[in-house]
Amino acid sequence: MTDQDMFAQMKETLFTAVIGDVLDVLGYRNQFLPQPIKPLVPGTKLAGRAMTVLEADYPGAGGPGPLSGKPFGLMFEALDDLKEGEIYIASGSSFEYALWGGLMSTRALHLKAAGAILDGYVRDTDEIRALGFPVFSRGAFAQDQGIRGKVLDYRVPINVKGVQVAPGDMIFADDEGVLIIPQAVEQQAISDALAKVATENEVAKAIRAGMSTQEAFATFGVM
Repeated sequence: MTDQDMFAQMKETLFTAVIGDVLDVLGYRNQFLPQPIKPLVPGTKLAGRAMTVLEADYPGAGGPGPLSGKPFGLMFEALDDLKEGEIYIASGSSFEYALWGGLMSTRALHLKAAGAILDGYVRDTDEIRALGFPVFSRGAFAQDQGIRGKVLDYRVPINVKGVQVAPGDMIFADDEGVLIIPQAVEQQAISDALAKVATENEVAKAIRAGMSTQEAFATFGVM
């Protein structure tokens, strides 16, 4: 199965809760990004590969470093390096400015990226909604990054409030959370999640027919 086929099946059949439960069983118990990260458009489902972006506060200029006089740091290089099916996922800065906007969405859409996830804010929300580009963030804030922060690097491991994200990790997101699925267990996690959904459907039928929750759990092992 190609990535595109897998992502389509995930969006059609699965949800973050069931994959999160499976990852718990597999021993990966800290895979959800912070709860405030939500879709710009409720009901959005997003699946793709992580294209990690390391942000940092960088007020002022004038230092000797190579990024000192470079507005936004390596943000444009990171954006232009997006590949089809990838998700631009950025973290590392404070919450004092937006990390994503309308023109970035336009470029990412042209590159056939799957979406963007920001551990921070987004701006130009009307433009992004009109484009139909999937974006998850902590909310909207119009203040610009240009003189306040920079992208320091990209396609490097990042840490999002205690959750490790490696380049190429699978990401699945919906209204209930943003979930990082490590590459080492992604096939097992998706297979187990599909099986769990099928079992849960049988449990629902049994409960609707009058089975108690105690009996259902004893019979099917899920609830």
